Parts: sequence; C-alpha cells; structure tokens
Amino acid sequence: MNIGDVIFIDRFMKLDLHGYDRETARVAIMDFIDDAVKMKEEIVVIVHGIGSGILRNTVIENLKKNKKVLEYAISYNNPGCTIVKLRL
Repeated sequence: MNIGDVIFIDRFMKLDLHGYDRETARVAIMDFIDDAVKMKEEIVVIVHGIGSGILRNTVIENLKKNKKVLEYAISYNNPGCTIVKLRL
C-alpha cells in the first residue's frame, strides 16, 4: 500500500503525541516504530497536532533518521497527522 492511497486513518495503529515535549516524543516515536515493526504493521499514523509545529518537526527529524521508515507524509485530510510506511 502506498501512503498516498491512505484516506481513512482510523484503521491504522496510532501514536498521539498531544501534551508531549520533544524528548518524550522522540522516545515514544522510537518505541512506537519498534513495536509496529514487531507487529508487522506496514502503515502507521503519528498524531502531532497542528500548533506551532514543534512536535511535527520532532516527528520529521526522527523519521528521517530511522532506518525502519521507508517513507512518510503529512496527511492530506488532516495536517495534524503524519502517515508512515515502515520496512518490515
């Protein structure tokens, strides 16, 4: 499945980062991706909200560095979410 084909995000495993600071979010993202790969989830969603963009930037920085991530994109329907495709 391509991340561009994702319309409804409710069916995918999600991590909600509302209320997290940068460091806590960074650790949560790494753990979430590790767990998703173990559970063989190809597509996951990270909810960071819109706000000032601090959490969104933290998500993007961590996804760029993670070798388990194939691609990612901000959701077209909800800019407060990032859709991530993982290497299984």
